[in-house]
Amino acid sequence: MNQQRRTEEHGSHTLYTPAERRRRDASRWTLVQGVLAPVQFVVFLVSLGLVLRYLGTGTGLGAATLSVVAKTLVLYTIMVTGSIWEKEVFGRWLFARPFFWEDVFSMLVLALHTAYLASLLTGWLEPRQQMYLALAAYATYLINAAQFLLKLRAARLERTGAMAGELVLGK
Repeated sequence: MNQQRRTEEHGSHTLYTPAERRRRDASRWTLVQGVLAPVQFVVFLVSLGLVLRYLGTGTGLGAATLSVVAKTLVLYTIMVTGSIWEKEVFGRWLFARPFFWEDVFSMLVLALHTAYLASLLTGWLEPRQQMYLALAAYATYLINAAQFLLKLRAARLERTGAMAGELVLGK
């Protein structure tokens, strides 16, 4: 659907057209994203604790390393499944209009996590430096997660507003 038609039908600030909302609600990938997002956050919290423990005490490098690798793998999984979700809902693998800036920032998140894996595999950085790189990746992840939470909140508010409008109009 082109932007002009979207604007004429639903205003320029809607996240979903009615057809996109139906596709979103019908997609199994919506549930997958809803499960993976909190899983990723829990993995992040555990890993953050292990990374900070290593940086603070110098112990637990193996556990911290494994946790960052696990966090990165979960990130890759949520990005791939999120791309499939965007394709089903919006007809684009990435950078659909409602999630454009979240996807742009996700690329930075992916780049930093991938740089961590590259440094781990090549020995490019010392372990402490690798953990600082992991922390940089985690900081971008937190910003990106906040972007998506704000978008989710906006979608819920939009849906609540639409439902209220339907009640008022008797639809």
